[in-house]
Amino acid sequence: MELKQFKTDILPLRDRLLQQAYKLTGNTPDAEDIVQEVMLKLWNIRHELAGYRSIEALAMTMTHNLYIDLLRRYKGDHLSLEQIVTASPAVDPQRELERKDEFRMITEIIASLPTVQQTIIRMKDMEGYETEEIAAITGCQSEAIRSNLSRARKKVREAYLKMKLTHTGNT
Repeated sequence: MELKQFKTDILPLRDRLLQQAYKLTGNTPDAEDIVQEVMLKLWNIRHELAGYRSIEALAMTMTHNLYIDLLRRYKGDHLSLEQIVTASPAVDPQRELERKDEFRMITEIIASLPTVQQTIIRMKDMEGYETEEIAAITGCQSEAIRSNLSRARKKVREAYLKMKLTHTGNT
């Protein structure tokens, strides 16, 4: 793939990737950094891109993986639940601690899912993509998306209930 074709085929994905990265990070500078790195990686493998069924799915996966790398670098020090859930002054501190714990448990459970299920549940339930959009991005059939989503949700529900019982000491 030469520069002209790269500009035609890959650069139009930038806005979608930026939107995705912003949904994940919640801030523009980190989102920009992630998308820039994705574009560089795509440029470096431009001669191999013809072998991929969906370059957009590859780019979205790269975006997600770079976000995970970013989280690992921060080690949770700079990202807090407050960035995701805004607490009102009237919120009960005990309930807020429980909510943070639940969020941490669910995040851990989702991270333990197989990659495909992890990606699909994040895209559907956390980022708000429709099943047909996920199918178009990943190149999978809508039925496969629904099936994987169902399996992922079931695993999350079962693991959450098991962790909740273990956490509360009701084993």
